[in-house]
Amino acid sequence: MEEQDRSGALFSKLLEKGSLKQQVYRQTHQAFTSLKKEVQKLTEAWEEHSGGEAGLVAVEYADRGEFELELKFAGDVLLFVMHTNVFEIPREHPVMRTSYIREDKSRSYCGIIHIYNFLADSFKYNRMNDAGYLIGRIFVNRDQHYFIEGKREVGMLYQHFPTAILNQEAIRDLLISAMEYTIDFDLLTPPFDHVKEVSLREMRTALDNMQLRTAKRMGFRFQADKDNG
Repeated sequence: MEEQDRSGALFSKLLEKGSLKQQVYRQTHQAFTSLKKEVQKLTEAWEEHSGGEAGLVAVEYADRGEFELELKFAGDVLLFVMHTNVFEIPREHPVMRTSYIREDKSRSYCGIIHIYNFLADSFKYNRMNDAGYLIGRIFVNRDQHYFIEGKREVGMLYQHFPTAILNQEAIRDLLISAMEYTIDFDLLTPPFDHVKEVSLREMRTALDNMQLRTAKRMGFRFQADKDNG
């Protein structure tokens, strides 16, 4: 009888946890689908706004599959990538101290959408050594509540989690914020002493394979970026 009680408790726990994760996954996937639609709308709005001059500064959308979205504008690319797994927010995270989570711990299970910034030329010339930057990640729970970790221009305060709903308006604002941050995040040259020496082999390999590593903050540690992150 005791063994039946244990197995019954196990099955109940399995059903509860599995159902919770499925709910979180569906909400995250729905948000990602809405993000794709919003990106498509934005590219169409750009074409209309720029008229015949759109070719001078292209804004292009590419659906890379169910869990990946690419948005290219000017010299930049934003990659939006949805993780297929569900995560529990770590205990030490500030959001865990909110009454919203303390009232119901299941609210701390979230899906994640990552936002990466790469240079467009990294893709164009297949420069596999080039670096990209994670500028934000969106956490979505089963109630469609969300918060964002990221740079100050992209992120939001954790205390908004109990009330912030990831609806179409919020997705549009997030997309615009990510693009604004990327436009202002300029490509800077590395310190001279970091690049003053190069072997003939390295140069030949670089010229043959376009493998000179390029990134917006190559060789720098920016206090401002660190403080704003």
